[in-house]
Amino acid sequence: MLDTIDDSSFDREVLQTPGLVLVNFWAPWCGLCRLIDPLLNKLRSDWGESIKLVNVNADSNLRLANSYRLTTLPTVILFQDGKPIFRLDRFEGKEEFLRHLNRAVNQVELSRSLTS
Repeated sequence: MLDTIDDSSFDREVLQTPGLVLVNFWAPWCGLCRLIDPLLNKLRSDWGESIKLVNVNADSNLRLANSYRLTTLPTVILFQDGKPIFRLDRFEGKEEFLRHLNRAVNQVELSRSLTS
């Protein structure tokens, strides 16, 4: 299970965290949100400590939901050094979901290695 954060901890846990943070915006009534939960846990296992993964309940954190202009759930946003760099707000299937997220993370890691 991913760590759950809210409005009060978002700045500290996401915006002020160096490196990569993947934020999963979800809601308890959202069936697709429950479907991607095991996928996110798999990614957490695959990526290890190279990326931080957190959940935000969009219903309980309307300020964040409005701030990031959520129109569908689940929505996942990848942050690098506190800045959003990738957003996925439609679910087209397990393989597509994993492929999009892995590609985004790999591009960041490639870019890091080129600038080092």
